[in-house]
Amino acid sequence: MLNVGQLNEGVVLDHIQAGKSMGIYRILKLDQMDCCVAIIKNARSNKMGRKDIIKVECPIDELDLDVLGFIDHNITVNIIQDGEIVEKRELKLPKKLKGIIHCHNPRCICTIEQELEHVFFLADPEREIYRCQYCEEKYRGRAKL
Repeated sequence: MLNVGQLNEGVVLDHIQAGKSMGIYRILKLDQMDCCVAIIKNARSNKMGRKDIIKVECPIDELDLDVLGFIDHNITVNIIQDGEIVEKRELKLPKKLKGIIHCHNPRCICTIEQELEHVFFLADPEREIYRCQYCEEKYRGRAKL
């Protein structure tokens, strides 16, 4: 059995759908951070059969955990301090997404101007519909990793 050490301070992302951890790694920009990251792929799970786990050793305020609600609201977020779980966060859809999804309207200013970041706001939480901040193009669904 694989044994990954205990975190002193950081975040454990558990119950990630098997095979999705590398996409989450990229979206959270963990490759650009100077911190210790452990990715466990295809771990056995009684609840899910197989799952991925990501352990990140860094201060909690350095991570944008809101985007996880857009990716998969079933991910368990455990906040670790002094080696203990101090909080379990419930994920929900973020009100605004920057640079996560892209506008498909060829006439939208964010499609034409490459330096302009794609920004979407949550227009309908019930149906999980986001709209482009600039042209109101509709985006429906979850992030595709």
